[in-house]
Amino acid sequence: MRLKDKVALITGAASGIGKETALLFAGEGARVVLTDVDESHGQSVAEQCGDHASFIRADVSQAGDCEAMVLHAEKTFGKLNVIFNNAGIMHSDDGDAEATEESIWDLTMAINLKGVFFGCKYGIPALKRARGGSIINTASFVALLGAATPQLAYTASKGGVLAMSRELAVIHARENIRVNALCPGPLHTELLMKFLDTEEKRQRRLVHIPMGRFGEAREMAQAALYLASDDSSFVTGTEFTVDGGITAAYVTPE
Repeated sequence: MRLKDKVALITGAASGIGKETALLFAGEGARVVLTDVDESHGQSVAEQCGDHASFIRADVSQAGDCEAMVLHAEKTFGKLNVIFNNAGIMHSDDGDAEATEESIWDLTMAINLKGVFFGCKYGIPALKRARGGSIINTASFVALLGAATPQLAYTASKGGVLAMSRELAVIHARENIRVNALCPGPLHTELLMKFLDTEEKRQRRLVHIPMGRFGEAREMAQAALYLASDDSSFVTGTEFTVDGGITAAYVTPE
């Protein structure tokens, strides 16, 4: 029970990494608050997590929703120890600088970057009240490398998440608050597969991954568990990269 007596808040918990993390955290003894804009699936995941889980609808691009989800966690379970700012989008119309519309840029930034900011803005005071805790912000390997398939708004938003995580880690280190950016490689999730919607696009991404496969959401959940638990008590300000070797590779075999 690596998260016994801890309360964790997970955004984007209705599917993908968020869903797998919620289930894993609950199994490791945490009381879990799940948030998503997808109420039906979010509530279903909360029910799968058992009696010590609660769902609240939240659009992370809205400050009021983010404030409410933190207050809900404290009201329901008495405190907040772990924040996993995981919610994000990858829009199918996100391309290069010439092709990407301003509306797609703004939408992506509002959810992927401002949503993490709001999670930290309202979550950090709660962690202070709990005398410390762990914040995990979902960035991406594209915060470290350019993407083979153009996705400029997504890449820029994830670079911002990484930079923000580093600065918050430094600011709050002596308050017993750790902040790390989880940088997944390409995953076999609905989010990415909708974007890589042709075999050509999928193979263009796969050829760069030394392990030769897409990662799984549960593998990211295991990484989040480490960062949430006391096993990582001296880990802060990192780009915690779980990517099948893609950022280590110069060239890879086809």
